[in-house]
Amino acid sequence: MEEYKPLAAMVVVQCIYAAMALWAKAIFSGGMSPLVFVVYRQAIATLVLVPITFIANRKKLKEMVCIGTTGFALVFVASLVGATANQYLYYTGLHLGSSSMATAMTNLIPAITFVMATLVGLESVEIRKPRGMAKISGTIVCVGGAMVMAFFKGPKLLHHALGAGGLYDVLLHSSAGRNWVIGALLLVGSSSCWSLWLVLQVPICKSYVDPLTLSAWMCFLSMGQSALLTSFAVPDLDDWMIHSLFELMGCIFSGAFGSGVAFYLQSWSITVRGPLYSALFNPLSTVITTVLATMILHEQPYLGSLLGAIAVVAGLYIVLWGKGGDSKSQRVPAVTVDLEKTLARPESQLDAASTITEPLLADGNPAEK
Repeated sequence: MEEYKPLAAMVVVQCIYAAMALWAKAIFSGGMSPLVFVVYRQAIATLVLVPITFIANRKKLKEMVCIGTTGFALVFVASLVGATANQYLYYTGLHLGSSSMATAMTNLIPAITFVMATLVGLESVEIRKPRGMAKISGTIVCVGGAMVMAFFKGPKLLHHALGAGGLYDVLLHSSAGRNWVIGALLLVGSSSCWSLWLVLQVPICKSYVDPLTLSAWMCFLSMGQSALLTSFAVPDLDDWMIHSLFELMGCIFSGAFGSGVAFYLQSWSITVRGPLYSALFNPLSTVITTVLATMILHEQPYLGSLLGAIAVVAGLYIVLWGKGGDSKSQRVPAVTVDLEKTLARPESQLDAASTITEPLLADGNPAEK
């Protein structure tokens, strides 16, 4: 049974991510502000991760707290980008779009991170080699799929019947509505923020703090940042009230399980099987979310969302295959960052820190997630 434990762990992680997306969508539909939800989630994540970090680093508390002015500035920016802005964009996009689209968009993270890492010299591309071309083509396929989800909603896949106008009317009225487009673009922005956070981790984890400490700092700082920004955006105290046990449990679940349980299971799985193993499970949350959203939330699946999600997932695997052939000589030395770990963190999961000594897009040897 030992060999199946990482598999079970990653399935549980993806189920947690799917549950978070569905639960958050239901809460927002009930009237809770996505911005307020972010504040509560970060507060609970802080309560979970900070004690764990202090216990894990009890022998080096001074180094954990005293990170210097430059280190604090970098961590503050990382918190603002990878936690606060990332979750604002994710949950607002989730509210305007759909839970299935939100989880599908997280599969963009590998492609976007690859582009950013290449631009700053942390990744290399050999265009003349098949795997180099795979990285480029996979990125293009991912972005193309995201654009299809954003701008082509398409007809409903269930209970759809062609009217008198036939196929012409279906195509004519298939373009996405304004809220749908805005939601999709916000989700792309969320994935971009997460990818930028991965790049920022390189100098931070290399010179200032370890990944677990960075996660605790980010949760704490993001809690303050989001509380301050939301106090201006949502000044009415009534909007900050939690009106039901369902909303309260949703906030607790996202902070405790999304930030605590999922982080632990994913970190353990990566130490056993490696980073790429975790990334390969990422589309599972998309499938689970889509099925459950149709059954429980009665979300209507659309052709554009299905085609776009298929393209994004296909692009993800193409990029991962391209990365899988990178030789050890191409690795970035001593970088304590693991993209592939966060690849599988869909949701706006600021709370998870990446832990490996690989380039941002770790290579795909069998030892992975």
